[in-house]
Amino acid sequence: MNRPEITLILARAANGVIGADGKMPWHLPADLRRFKQLTMGRPMIMGRKTFDSLPAILEGRRHIVLTRDRDWQEEGAEPVATVEEALKLANAPHVMVIGGAEIYQLFLPLADRIELTEVALSPAGDASIAAPDPAEWREIAREDHPAADGRPAFAFVTLARKRG
Repeated sequence: MNRPEITLILARAANGVIGADGKMPWHLPADLRRFKQLTMGRPMIMGRKTFDSLPAILEGRRHIVLTRDRDWQEEGAEPVATVEEALKLANAPHVMVIGGAEIYQLFLPLADRIELTEVALSPAGDASIAAPDPAEWREIAREDHPAADGRPAFAFVTLARKRG
């Protein structure tokens, strides 16, 4: 099989924070709905901490978990030790990488797309990533949402890797 299209899905605050104490430091129902829509029916690759942070196994999706612990097992998880193993096990035309920060860094050089939720906040956190490099990525879609109901403003942004 050819290499799958690899999409990173992440929500990132203005200061680069993507997580705090194993959770997202905001609650955006629209972002959760978009995440479900983007990942449904596709294998998701994640780190063990991200898997542990899920409320439950997410229906209709495979949970491929990259972990250094060769003995780690959890119901509903498909553990692997390397990026190559994860992609081989996924065996699908589209693969979704859902975090955390270390996993994003491993897959960033291979990624074809980034589905980014830009959150207009600068919260404290213990997991962060740099903004995608505009020299490597071009914005192909953007949907802005104003702050409402005590929730921050946010934007859904689709980035595609620049080729050649």
